[in-house]
Amino acid sequence: MPAYMGSASKQQEVLQVNATWWKNLKRDIPGYLFIAPSLICFLVFLAYPAVEAVRISFYQLNMKQSRFIGLDNFRKLFYDETFLTAFGNTFKYVIYIVPICVAFSILIAVLIQHKSEKTAAFYRGVFYIPVVASVVSVSLVWGAAFEPVIGILNYFLSLLNIAPVTWLADPNTAFFSLVFVIISWSVGQPIILYSAALGGISNDYYEAASLDGAGRFRKFVSITWPLVKPTTLYILVVTTIHAFQTFAVINLLTKGGPYGTTTTIIYELYQNAFVYTDFGYASAMGTVLFVVIGIISYFQFRFTTAKIEY
Repeated sequence: MPAYMGSASKQQEVLQVNATWWKNLKRDIPGYLFIAPSLICFLVFLAYPAVEAVRISFYQLNMKQSRFIGLDNFRKLFYDETFLTAFGNTFKYVIYIVPICVAFSILIAVLIQHKSEKTAAFYRGVFYIPVVASVVSVSLVWGAAFEPVIGILNYFLSLLNIAPVTWLADPNTAFFSLVFVIISWSVGQPIILYSAALGGISNDYYEAASLDGAGRFRKFVSITWPLVKPTTLYILVVTTIHAFQTFAVINLLTKGGPYGTTTTIIYELYQNAFVYTDFGYASAMGTVLFVVIGIISYFQFRFTTAKIEY
């Protein structure tokens, strides 16, 4: 074959590839335009600040100076008693909140599954109202309920001749009071998701199990729980991330007290960044929290998805 024929053949292939690429691009342009606003917002308001926060964590940065100090901020974290206390408290929030949210949500979803449509919608609405309301408003309502003098909780205790409790000022009750408040607005969305997942399970499975003499508990263990595992994975990961990011309720009700029993990494990050204006040290806290959440989410996906059957 002459050289010019081979060259022409290659040129034709290149032109064909370019034509195909341009045709596909024109086809995909509307899709790119639709995702462009969200993509731009993600890059500008999430991706860039996250990368910048990691960069700042290697600096001594405040309102007066900016000086590169390497890993000094991270070394300081290991000797900061306040941060270590916040780190431990953050894990305590996760340990208490996540299992309770998952267990309570699946329980409520199962209980209302066979109720009438109006009754099920009523209960779903009741649990979902705190999700629609802002965290600030819900926190303030619970703050009024926990008020030691005129709060409704101590009023009910007085009816039982029980001494009033300083719910948010006592180290023995403050942490668990906040856990209860956080759970009160954290179960709404999981209940909706579990209800939707349960609605997608065919009744044929339950009818076959009934013919085999299976009770309600056996049906739940052998049918319901395995089939809602994908939903459980999503709820597990999202609830864990939210628990690690607990801040508003602490800032509004306890300010991290009493004696640091309710403080978290996010609250200490806020204090260092916007009260003490030590942005580099605060960014180091945020970077550590980011890494911890990433590691835990990885293992949740790793060990949970391995048991999911599609």
